[in-house]
Amino acid sequence: MSNQPGIESVNRNDSAKTGQDHTVINYGEQSFWLQHLDITAFDFPYIELLLKQSFIEWHDEAIALPWMTRTQWSVYSSNGVKVIGDSNSANSENAGSGTSEAMSLCLAQQSPAVIVGSEHVNVGSHQQVSLAVPLFTRKNRELFAVLNCTTSLEQYHPDDLDLVLAAGLHFVSCFYRQFEFLFVSDLFHGQSQAEREARRRNILFEVVKRLHDKIDVDAVLTEVFDSIAEMYPTAHLELLMSQDHRTTNPKVKSLLFGQDRDDLCVRSFMEGRLITLENPPVMNEGPSYVEIAVPLSGKQGIYGVFHITLLKDFKEEIDLDLISVLSDTAGTAFENAKLYEQSNVLIHELRLINELTRRLNQSLKLKEIFQFSTQELLSIFQSDSCSILQYDKVKDCFEVMSSNIASIAKEVYATNDGFCGLIYESKEPVFLSDYDTYSTVTCRIMEQSNARSLIATPLIVNGEFIGIILITHQSPHFFSYDNYKLMQVLATHIGLAIANATLHAEVRRMANRDMLTGLYARRYLDEAIHEFQKTDPCGSLIVVDIDQFKQVNDTFGHLQGDIILKQVSHIIKTSVRSIDISARWGGEELAIYFPQYDVMQALQVAEKIRKRVEEETDPAVTVSCGIAEWSWFDDKVTVESLFYRADMALYKAKNNGRNQIQVEDVT
Repeated sequence: MSNQPGIESVNRNDSAKTGQDHTVINYGEQSFWLQHLDITAFDFPYIELLLKQSFIEWHDEAIALPWMTRTQWSVYSSNGVKVIGDSNSANSENAGSGTSEAMSLCLAQQSPAVIVGSEHVNVGSHQQVSLAVPLFTRKNRELFAVLNCTTSLEQYHPDDLDLVLAAGLHFVSCFYRQFEFLFVSDLFHGQSQAEREARRRNILFEVVKRLHDKIDVDAVLTEVFDSIAEMYPTAHLELLMSQDHRTTNPKVKSLLFGQDRDDLCVRSFMEGRLITLENPPVMNEGPSYVEIAVPLSGKQGIYGVFHITLLKDFKEEIDLDLISVLSDTAGTAFENAKLYEQSNVLIHELRLINELTRRLNQSLKLKEIFQFSTQELLSIFQSDSCSILQYDKVKDCFEVMSSNIASIAKEVYATNDGFCGLIYESKEPVFLSDYDTYSTVTCRIMEQSNARSLIATPLIVNGEFIGIILITHQSPHFFSYDNYKLMQVLATHIGLAIANATLHAEVRRMANRDMLTGLYARRYLDEAIHEFQKTDPCGSLIVVDIDQFKQVNDTFGHLQGDIILKQVSHIIKTSVRSIDISARWGGEELAIYFPQYDVMQALQVAEKIRKRVEEETDPAVTVSCGIAEWSWFDDKVTVESLFYRADMALYKAKNNGRNQIQVEDVT
């Protein structure tokens, strides 16, 4: 039996006899190179699965043969370990008894072996016969397995060895068919992987090319949505943003950080990685689906989370790596677009600040600055209302100097009233998203304008609190944090402009005032009359002189003379209207101009002043007055001629005995 040929030699002989070469040619070149594939001794430790699959295939094909009913089969590896077999073909994993002897002899001689009977193997009163044939590789004739057949001695026939040899040939054929199938499957899998990688590269290339063409944030997000929708048409996609980003895209929502720390998107944002969650059908009904949360991140941080929901379709493999790379690419493009957008915003803000500062510096009139600032802030922030309040240190209150709300113009607010009081106390700005949900402070300005959004900023110059700016809008969450930051910068420049205009007004007031009496200087009076004559139809001028003032100085001293001069000036200021202009003409002479007053109206005021001076001064003094008037009906009346005519009337009053009033001679 030991001289029987091996499976390899039998295969070659049969191949030569049956013309197997013609069969190979019929299969074509692909079958030819497949049939030259083989395993080596290095593969033997890894072919156990192939042996099992080959045995199952072989057994299923051979089971219909009659002699299979009286035999039991098993396969052993090249090192004598049982791989697979019929359930009762052996009693242990390792070969033993007759089977062990036949398999060992076959391995040792690398040729078919037959063992009849054994004292260790008895099934009832029947002895068994074990037949083992070696299985060789195609090329190098290396023994890679042993096929073993066991039958009873009563049913054994001498021709059974030929049947086992044929079965071995069949098994080798099944083995190499499984091997070729595995090899081709690996090729197809490799090709599929290569195609998948090529598809991934193509998708990424196209997406990256399109993304880098975008410099607009919304355009970048739209491109990402379209790309994922192209890959997974049935997917539901949304982007949960963590920062202040306004968009009209309905797929972009806010990422809310609540108490639910286990939320998929919150976890993905906090951990900075892709997370998947498989959701089974509810109550075993409906489809199962997969949730994917992948962060939208750049070099400077994480900006949001893509939330993708897909039906769990086993025919369609979800490429998580591609989704992750696409998200990273989108995050970089988003960051670049955001930086570009922010740089444009910064440039725009700098230009706006420069233009605002330039225009503010063109005027030193407080009224113009307040009005201009209000209109500019309304335009810049697209707000519904803007109010600028100035702090009055003397009265310790806030006065509305400019507002587009007529009902609050010139209103006065206490330093503990609403947001004015809050800002006055803290010296800090207020940024309010929704007044309706804010119950700490009530504010008349917010209620009168039906506003819900607010930015209120203090005006502080050199550490001194000078006022407040309030901008409002009727929509909640209208102003952004960028608006808030811009307002702080603009408030600084507006505050400086107001402070400069206030200082300039104070300097002008001091330059136009007489330091002793507090009345206007003569130069200011001349300029004021000249301006009134451009628009008014008429006006009157009174020149007042303190009688015998030199004698008062000589008698009581110059210090007392100054006191008398202040007393008379105070009487004049408290006897005229707010629009009337009182000035020190020179020395002890004073002058009062009455816009749109005729001589008779001026005469009544002059008489009132004369009586009060006589009654209220201490020591008592008297005054003499001269009155002159002008109107459009007169010939051209200059300021100098008006003063000259009033001075002539005063001269007449003094010559007539003093302490009296004379009107210019119009004859």
